[in-house]
Amino acid sequence: MYEAFGDHPNLTFLDLSNNNFCGEISFNWGNFSKLSTFIVSMNNISGSIPPDIGNSPKLQVLDLSSNHIVGKIPVQLEMLSSLNKLILNLNQLSGGVPLEFGSLTKLQYLDLSANKLSSSIPKSIGNLLKLHYLNLSNNQLSHKIPTEFEKLIHLSELDLSHNILQEEIPPQVCNMGSLEKLNLSHNNLSDFIPRCFEEMRSLSCIDISYNELHGPIPNSTAFKDGLMEGNKGLCGNFEALPSCDAFTSHKQTLKKKWVVIVFAILGIVVLLTGLTGFFFFFQQRKRVSQEEQSNSMNRLRLLSVLNFDGKIMHEEIIKATDDFDEKFCIGKGGQGSVYKAELPSGDIVAVKKFNSQLLSGNMADQDEFLNEVLALNEIRHRNIVKFHGFCSNARHSFLVCEYLHRGSLARILGNDATAKELSWNRRINVIKGVANALSYLHHDCLPSIIHRDISKIAYTMRATEKYDVYSFGVLVFEVIKGNHPRDFFSINFSSFSNMIIDVNKILDPRLPTPSPSVMDYGGCHFMLR
Repeated sequence: MYEAFGDHPNLTFLDLSNNNFCGEISFNWGNFSKLSTFIVSMNNISGSIPPDIGNSPKLQVLDLSSNHIVGKIPVQLEMLSSLNKLILNLNQLSGGVPLEFGSLTKLQYLDLSANKLSSSIPKSIGNLLKLHYLNLSNNQLSHKIPTEFEKLIHLSELDLSHNILQEEIPPQVCNMGSLEKLNLSHNNLSDFIPRCFEEMRSLSCIDISYNELHGPIPNSTAFKDGLMEGNKGLCGNFEALPSCDAFTSHKQTLKKKWVVIVFAILGIVVLLTGLTGFFFFFQQRKRVSQEEQSNSMNRLRLLSVLNFDGKIMHEEIIKATDDFDEKFCIGKGGQGSVYKAELPSGDIVAVKKFNSQLLSGNMADQDEFLNEVLALNEIRHRNIVKFHGFCSNARHSFLVCEYLHRGSLARILGNDATAKELSWNRRINVIKGVANALSYLHHDCLPSIIHRDISKIAYTMRATEKYDVYSFGVLVFEVIKGNHPRDFFSINFSSFSNMIIDVNKILDPRLPTPSPSVMDYGGCHFMLR
């Protein structure tokens, strides 16, 4: 990069983002004294952040996000006295957040998310009085949330999710009068939620899910619409939460029975002592299994979330699909489209590309994507396509699954030649396979999984097990008729108390009459109520 651009002492703005630059940042920063904006996001930059970048006193915007930068954040950044926007997210930075950041008094936007930062959040962050946006999520930050955050009166969005923060939520947070969005999910926060949250009129979006919080929920609109699951001790006048009166009564009952509980705990301790050997053996077996599974996935170079370890695979899929050109599309659904990708290794995979940009800051979209990844990773069934992995960055988010060479059921039934090859026995086996897969998803997965898209048309209605059963029935009709039974369902059944339909009248005419054994399996008529 340095050899390509040389020295430009009068340069004020430099944006090299969304390219394929590689190597390290090696500018002679002493020759760029007038530079105010430097953006190299979404490249292949490696190495560490050069300390002499602090020799740019007029630098206002520094964006090094979405690269492969490693090492610690240099303390020399404190010399950037004009800096108002610092974006270092989606790298592999380690160490702690520098204490010296407190001297960047003009800073308004700070994003250090999706790195490997550890230790505690420095109290000096409270000196950034002009800060509007602060994102430290998806790191390994620990200890308490600093009470000094109360000085950030202009902060509108704070995201500390997916760390290992501990102890209580400090009531000083309530003094952040401009705060609109607060995400503290997936930490180890405990104790009560401060009642002063009820006085935060600007707060509109809050996520405190998956912590160890307990006690009453503050009575405010933000908490009414917020995310709170994963906290077993919460109570309040909200849907799916126990009332605080019942919660208090339950605690008093437990106190009266403390003697029984103590002896029960002693019994459990004795039992656990006897099971210790088995526990460690099971854990060892589980660890070996996880390592084998991880090695298998790493060979595909797909496992990548927030740290770009799978960028090579990402680039191969982009190239194989010509940046998701329509000619490679083999199907579309409510959440995205499915593409066929032939990799340089010769393997062919199916790629489900999501419509939404999941790293755009929308918590609901991110949770939807991560929930689907976690669910797919747990599924093991011969009638369900294999899940290989996923890739996600600021441009695309997609799942990579097994490719079925014979195509979809709709495609087979839509062609006379292939439809004739799909005999009645084979069609019965198709129905059995789908039924077995649904039974597995509904009853053998915890929590149960609702497919929502069994037929070739995705319906827009609330997902329940009854929804899957209805869709399965439509699929059975489609397999028997050889096409979608839309004309059949257009009849107004509400005018009939019972309707008996002869199977022979709805059989696929492209196939001969089924044998008696097939008829016995399918039934000789359907009773519709």
